[in-house]
Amino acid sequence: MKISLSWLKEYVPVTMATDDLADSLTMAGLEVESVENRYSALDGVVVSRIVDIKPHPNADKLSLCQVDVGGDALLSIVCGAPNAAKGLVVPCALEGATLPNGITIKKGKLRGELSEGMLCSASELGLSLEKSGIMELETQAAPGTPLVQALGLSDATLELGVTPNRPDCLSIIGVAREVGAFSEPRSLVSYPQASIAEPSKEYGKIGEYTSVEILNPELCPRYAARLVFDVKVGPSPFWLQDRLISVGLKPINNIVDVTNYIMMETGQPLHAFDFDRLAGQRIVVRAATDGETFTTLDNKTHTLDRDMLMICDGEKPVALGGVMGGLNSEIEDGTTRVLIESAYFNPACIRKTSKKTALGTDAAYRFERGVDPEGTIYALERAASLITTVGKGNLVDGVIDVHPAPSPCREIMVSVKALNKRLGTDLKRDEITSHLEAVELAVAAVDDDTLKVVPPPFRVDIERPEDLSEEVARIWGYNNIKTTFPPIPAEAVAPTAGIVLKNTVRTLFTGFGFYEAINYSFVHPASCDRMALPQNDQRRSVIPVMNPLSEDQSVMRTSLVPGLLQNVQHNNSRQVRDLALFEIGKVFYKKTGEELAEEVEMFSAVLTGNAGKQSWYAKERDTDFYDMKGVLEGFLKALFIETAVFEPLPGDECHYFRKGYAAALKVEGTRIGVMGKIRQDVLDAFDIRQDVYLFEIGLKDLAAQVSSVRKASPIPRYPFVSRDVTMVCGEGVKAGDVLESIRQAGEKLVEQVRLIDLYTGAPIPEGRKSLSFRITYRDLEKTLKDKDVNKVHTRITDRLLAQFDAGLSG
Repeated sequence: MKISLSWLKEYVPVTMATDDLADSLTMAGLEVESVENRYSALDGVVVSRIVDIKPHPNADKLSLCQVDVGGDALLSIVCGAPNAAKGLVVPCALEGATLPNGITIKKGKLRGELSEGMLCSASELGLSLEKSGIMELETQAAPGTPLVQALGLSDATLELGVTPNRPDCLSIIGVAREVGAFSEPRSLVSYPQASIAEPSKEYGKIGEYTSVEILNPELCPRYAARLVFDVKVGPSPFWLQDRLISVGLKPINNIVDVTNYIMMETGQPLHAFDFDRLAGQRIVVRAATDGETFTTLDNKTHTLDRDMLMICDGEKPVALGGVMGGLNSEIEDGTTRVLIESAYFNPACIRKTSKKTALGTDAAYRFERGVDPEGTIYALERAASLITTVGKGNLVDGVIDVHPAPSPCREIMVSVKALNKRLGTDLKRDEITSHLEAVELAVAAVDDDTLKVVPPPFRVDIERPEDLSEEVARIWGYNNIKTTFPPIPAEAVAPTAGIVLKNTVRTLFTGFGFYEAINYSFVHPASCDRMALPQNDQRRSVIPVMNPLSEDQSVMRTSLVPGLLQNVQHNNSRQVRDLALFEIGKVFYKKTGEELAEEVEMFSAVLTGNAGKQSWYAKERDTDFYDMKGVLEGFLKALFIETAVFEPLPGDECHYFRKGYAAALKVEGTRIGVMGKIRQDVLDAFDIRQDVYLFEIGLKDLAAQVSSVRKASPIPRYPFVSRDVTMVCGEGVKAGDVLESIRQAGEKLVEQVRLIDLYTGAPIPEGRKSLSFRITYRDLEKTLKDKDVNKVHTRITDRLLAQFDAGLSG
């Protein structure tokens, strides 16, 4: 929405500077997107005086002028104006100037004579319609003075970004109301009078000539019309053209220009019909029929449907209601009788019509946001008055006003106390009343705390007390509302144990070099098949998504495994081979006989690719089972879970793990997770071509093993002593059982025990293996002697040999 400052001043006094006005409008909710000087095109035009003039030697109708433009030398300018004369003061466009009509002045030769500028007519400068000669200036300004300065030409145009809820500001008068409300002192809008001319007595009443019938009042609640006869269609006077140009509209003819002028002034779109081209000389407003076609003023044919509104005469459609008129009823040069339409259309209907036909007209832009239903007659009378003036027509007596669906009166009760609480202010009742009345809201006091407010019909955005709070805030000034902060308690609410555990898991695994993956909770319905789950597995009871994003995301996940394996495949396909990913998320199990799913939080990770990069000091090697196991051991140790053990996973429970390469993670006899190497057929199903190691842990089970109690141990003061024991035992003996046996021996001096070697082959007999353990001994109260260590070490060795039917390695 573009407004002209000079036009705005016709309705409200504007005393503030243009930049201040732009800031005030923006703070009031009407963002000023740009401010331009309307006469910037005259920057290269100056006051000049013709010092000498003589006929052009090579052209009868041209003159050669010597012009003073304020410099040391005179300019030689070829001029064809009949009124050019010595001593005349005229505007001169200098080289490089670009005039409003788009002409750029260049130095050159005309009929062999040098011309260094251009002496301009008022029409060429956009200051008048006069084209008969160069513009004669009556000014005392010295030659070289900028023309805009000499003539006092000043008019800024402001481009406003009007929000959809403020259609009342899509007019000069609407913006004037806002300016008057925040000006100091406040001013009410000075509305222009319609000044209806005396109707012509020779034509009688309007009802003798035409009628209006509304067949769909839900789409057109009001339609009004007037007639003007004996009009003379032609160019508009300069003041009217100038006003339209100032807001970016192109003048067409005096009748159409009046309707556009009133639309920009009041916000009410109008339409003028050639009355003699209306069959039956009447108006019928109806909904279109599906498949009906109509050709609009832009000579385009549109296919309509029942949601669109048509303005028809006695036989045919003549306009697409609220959007654009038709070719069959437009104003032409020979038009003498005009019917002026002023109506209120259903905003939703116009919006649909505009979008479906791709006709984004100025009229549709206003109608679809909601115009003033009570402003139709005022705009109609004002347009009729101007047409009788600029079109020299005679007004037919009377107005047709068909109004089958009047707008209900809106009354809003607002509490002063509630309004202040909402805004954080302490405004008095009279202050609130003053702010609301500044934008023409009717306010009446009900009691000391309650106001009854009736919004004017043009304020379609005000429906409830919250809207009135916004009005008070923006008119009083948002900057006047003090900034306050809510009280913040000194003690924050502690996060839950579950959140603390998840944050701890993230911190630890990030420290291990893993990246967190976040996947959708929706997976492919074939995910369970790809994981090779047995048919009776609980995870096959998936929950379908009612409105899935795609087939690949049509069921809720029952495991984090498919998402992580897809992450591996996605990265592998982009040449990223080395991956360490973890995910914390919910899985969803279907509960028999219940609509809601059982949601279980799981923690899972994958490890694949190289365990270390090749370098001069180390060879490249692939990740293996023990890399993942080591990560888990370090993780559990960081959580102070000291009793965790890894046991072989039974073959019937391996599912997507390779048999012999899978383990159950237990703590105090309770299984909290599984880990292992993914089977090759499962990898093939996910299109993965390298080994992948994975674990799954239930967060609830893990949380049950994490204790918040921490026991401190003193830093040892005395040195440790280590002894190795190597035993030859059966291949079925588990190293973990041997380690547990040593720990359970009850020897106080044992501080640590670990497996350091495993060997099979000659000279070890077939079916046997060699296991080597290193035991660390320490006494916290004294330095150990060899005899004390040897005694304990011998007891442990004898116990192991007896318990596992083993012998000592030679």
